[in-house]
Amino acid sequence: MRFSPLLLAALALGLACANDASSGEAPIQEGACALEAAAPRPAFLARLGCQDDFNALASEPLDSSIPGARSVKVVLDQFDNDTLYFQDSTAYAIHYAFVSTNLSGAGKPLVGSLADFNQTEYSAPDRRFLLGSVTYYEGPDVWALEIAPYDTASAALMTKLYGAVRQAGFFGPSLFFHPTSQAVAAEAKKLAASVPVKTTDALFAAIDYQPLNLASSIGRLRFVNAADLEKTYLSYRDIVVLDRVPNDISVVLGLITEEFQTPLSHVNVLSQNRKTPNMGLRNAMANTQLRALDGKWVRLTVGAFTWNITEVTGAEADAYWETHKPAPVQFPAADLTVTGLRDIGQVVTEGSGSLRDAIKRAIPAFGGKAAHYAVLANTPGLPVRQAFVVPAAYYVQFMEENGFYERLDRLMADPAFQEDPAVRDARLKEFRDAMEQAPVNAGFQALLKAKMAADYPGLPLRFRTSTNSEDLEGFPCAGCYESHTGDPSDWEDVLDAIRETWASIWLFRTFEERAYSSIDHTSVVMALLVHHNFPDEEANGVALTANPFDPSGLQPGLYVNVQAGGDAEVVHPPPGITSDQFIYAFHQPGLPLTYLSHSNLVKEGETVLTPAQVFELGKALDAIHERFSPAYGPRAGNTGWYAMDVEFKFDAEPGQVPTLTVKQARPHPGRGQ
Repeated sequence: MRFSPLLLAALALGLACANDASSGEAPIQEGACALEAAAPRPAFLARLGCQDDFNALASEPLDSSIPGARSVKVVLDQFDNDTLYFQDSTAYAIHYAFVSTNLSGAGKPLVGSLADFNQTEYSAPDRRFLLGSVTYYEGPDVWALEIAPYDTASAALMTKLYGAVRQAGFFGPSLFFHPTSQAVAAEAKKLAASVPVKTTDALFAAIDYQPLNLASSIGRLRFVNAADLEKTYLSYRDIVVLDRVPNDISVVLGLITEEFQTPLSHVNVLSQNRKTPNMGLRNAMANTQLRALDGKWVRLTVGAFTWNITEVTGAEADAYWETHKPAPVQFPAADLTVTGLRDIGQVVTEGSGSLRDAIKRAIPAFGGKAAHYAVLANTPGLPVRQAFVVPAAYYVQFMEENGFYERLDRLMADPAFQEDPAVRDARLKEFRDAMEQAPVNAGFQALLKAKMAADYPGLPLRFRTSTNSEDLEGFPCAGCYESHTGDPSDWEDVLDAIRETWASIWLFRTFEERAYSSIDHTSVVMALLVHHNFPDEEANGVALTANPFDPSGLQPGLYVNVQAGGDAEVVHPPPGITSDQFIYAFHQPGLPLTYLSHSNLVKEGETVLTPAQVFELGKALDAIHERFSPAYGPRAGNTGWYAMDVEFKFDAEPGQVPTLTVKQARPHPGRGQ
């Protein structure tokens, strides 16, 4: 067997440095730059002699799940005496684009199609190319060699590429290998000590800044403890610094939390809906730059790599608000002609026009959540619970028969209610209390009793909000309303659940959210999506049907945030509770998983979902992505980033194996610009 000089050098490096503790830790000493300062950017460099060389070729990684990173792709051509290329990663966003343009023909073997290239060069043991990236993580100050999460390279090939890159880069003595998936990490355990490994957990632990929603706004900076939010009234025009991630927050123009967030936390989804900046910053409450601006008008900008905050004048702040305050949102007019209880399969009528039009036709009577759930229920193979819908007409009937609209008119005309948030909060609570005690129409009760006895005998039912003001483009309002469960063995418990769910339209934070968007409050109506409730699920989670850290679409994947069953909600967990977060490359060979964090409610080394459950979830998410594409995705003409935001759980009756149930899906607004 014939070994290349570079492989022999790498093996020698492993023997000579197996006990070299300085490997991956030595200080960096820049050498002579390979690229002259004024020279045009080349297609590649054979070596990187200094930081300027790296900067010239670097781009943001396709997957920015670990923030504050810049990356240069590398190609080692084993056919051509192990020649190494640091490619211009801005001009050539993927390896194939560089290789097919620069290393095909003219005496070199031809490079085939993209499909053939991907099949061979990421998985074949005798592949021509070794492919990877050198990434600099600014927060932890780490240089790392990475290969694709689905790359099946052996430890020997990883060592070979690492040795070549280490020798050709000024950062070589400090270079780590960073495994990008579970499969890569398993193989990396075979690496010699001369190839120091830096895990994703270690990188995250050293990061101070987490960009969540990329945006800029001007507001008054305020410091608030999350525990005090319920007794603190915030203005639409505040930018708030918090010690931890809150369960909820009223409308603000920007958010900074000391505690890092998950991309699908309620407060981040709200920030994305409002297009306002949102970021995590360790020790934010004590940050001297922020503290010096407490109570002042500021401009906050959250970028992919850095954040910036500067003081502005009151006049600038007023001008910004006049220019950027939300345009008034108008909802579909309620359809009160639809009465009776409708089985979920009969809520959305497809076949006439587009899927998007069919959903829009259903919303005035059944609300956004039920309309989207109906599409799920009519998708073959998706595990969706049997359900029915109470149309919005019964909410309006309840409000009219009890004189609540007249009472609202009097509230809206009260100057103290309009001007004082404390008064508004107190009066809205009084209004909700009155709703929760009011009588429910006897005819409606009889209809509901008959339906439950016929189709759901003895089962506790979940009454879920489905309004014409949620799960919609323009005003998704994630978490605005509250659902409740009723036990039919106590009929009053069922009525309590219905009334409390209807009353959640008038929660203070929800009222403020509508006011921020100049919405006519009385135009909001609520249908109820009703199904059997399982209170003790084994796992609950949220997911996106696309990779939120990859706006280019070149590094596709499914994002999943899942927690073990119990009291810890996945979207706003109690302080100190972490969940499993991972990117699932469902369409790549080997279906690799990249874990971004792990649940501390399961044993160390275990995961919330089994591999079989992850695959079951992946199939469902892929089906949902394709199903809604004619409404919101590429098949609807959307050429930008597209994903469905999905809630799910794994549950079972006692003694049975937990299986997947999809709870809802709605279009996701994206990560900002």
